[in-house]
Amino acid sequence: MTDGQLRIAMISVHSCPVGTLGTRDTGGMNVYIMELAGELGKQGHLVDVYTRVHDPADDQIYSLGQNARLIHIKAGAVEQIHKLATYSHLPEFACNVEEFRKTNDLEYDLVFSHYWLSAWVGQYLQEWWHIPHLTMFHTLGAVKNTVGFGEDEPELRVETEKELARSGHRIIAPTEKEKEELVQRYGSSPENISVVPCGVNLELFQPLDKKMAREGLGLDDDNIILFVGRIEPLKGIEQLLKAMTYLKNDRCPRLAIVGGDESSQSHVEKLKELSRELGIEDSVTFFGPIKQERLSYFYSAADVCVISSYYESFGLVALESLACGTPVVTNDVGDSRNIIRQGETGYVITDNEPRHLAEKMDLLLSGPGLDKESVLKIRASVGEFAWSHIAEAITGEFRKVMDSHLAPAP
Repeated sequence: MTDGQLRIAMISVHSCPVGTLGTRDTGGMNVYIMELAGELGKQGHLVDVYTRVHDPADDQIYSLGQNARLIHIKAGAVEQIHKLATYSHLPEFACNVEEFRKTNDLEYDLVFSHYWLSAWVGQYLQEWWHIPHLTMFHTLGAVKNTVGFGEDEPELRVETEKELARSGHRIIAPTEKEKEELVQRYGSSPENISVVPCGVNLELFQPLDKKMAREGLGLDDDNIILFVGRIEPLKGIEQLLKAMTYLKNDRCPRLAIVGGDESSQSHVEKLKELSRELGIEDSVTFFGPIKQERLSYFYSAADVCVISSYYESFGLVALESLACGTPVVTNDVGDSRNIIRQGETGYVITDNEPRHLAEKMDLLLSGPGLDKESVLKIRASVGEFAWSHIAEAITGEFRKVMDSHLAPAP
C-alpha cells in the first residue's frame, strides 16, 4: 500500500462478473462486483477480480475500467458447469491464482471474496499471503432452505458457510437482517460483521422519457408492470401472475418479465401455462435476458416495478427502478424497508399474497401518472446509495481490518 492506495484481490469463482444478467448464476452479485471494482479503481485503488474461465473464447484479462481488471483462472474443464460442481476445483483455482500472482510479481493488501465458494478460496489465500480476508456471502444457504422455495441448498454449502462465517477477519453484510441471520444461524461473532448496503449506478440508471422508452421497446399499453430478475421459484413470479387477476377491472396492464435463459426454460413454460390458466396470457410478455445498459428503458417504460421474491439478500432491482423514477411494490425482503419510502416511492407488503400485491399496484396505477417533479423526487430518494458512497464505506472497512491485522498482539 502506497499513498493510501490499496491493492485488492476480489474473488468470484463460480460466476463471471461480466456474464449475462438474469441467467442461472448471474444477478445482483455480478452487478455488485463489477460496480464496486470499477468505483474502487476510480478512487485510485488497484483491483484484480479473479473468476473461473468457462469459455475458450475468453481472454485471460479484461479491463473493468481505470485500475480494475478481470482475470480468468483455469479450474476444471473450460466450460460452463453447475456452481456446486465448482467445489471440487477450488484447490486448483486457488493454486492457479497463486501461480498467476507469482508469475506477474503481484502483491495484495487484502482479499475480498464473494459467495461461499469464493470464501473457501479466500481463506487459503489469506493464509498463503498473510493478509486480511473479508467476505460477502450475498445469499445464505440456511436462510434459503428456511424459505422453502426452489431446490434445497446442500448440506455441504450450509456447513461450509457456517465454518467460514466463524473464521474470516470480517464479513460484509448488506443488511442488518442478514447480520442477525449470520449470528443466529451460523454463530458468527457480531463484532466481526459490518453492515454496508449495496449501491446503484446513478449514471446508468436515469429516468428516460416514458413515451420514448415504450416506443423503443415496442410497448403501447396503457399500464406496464415490470419484473426484473432470474426466472426461478424463489422469485415468486407465480404470485405476481396471480396478482394480475386481482387488479381493478378497468386496468388493462402489460406485465413485462425480464430475465431467464436456456436453463430456466422449463420454469418459463410453467409460468406461461399458469398465465393461460389465469386467462392473462395475452397480457404477459417474456423478454428474456436483457443487457444491463438497456434496463433503464424497461424501468422508465414501466408504471410500477414489482418484486415478488420470497428471499433477497438485498434487492438491487428496487434501487435501479427508483433511480429511474419508477415506484416499486415489493415483498418484505432484503433491505426493502430501508430502500422504499412507504406510500411515497412505493409499498412494502409483508406476506407476498397476490391480492395484497394487487392492492398496492392499483394504488400506483390509479393516478394520472407521475410528473417530472415526482419522478425526480423518487430518484433522489436513493442518492445515498450511489456507488461512490458505498465504495468509500467499503474502503473504510478495509482499512479497519488492515489496522487490526497489523496491530501488535497485546
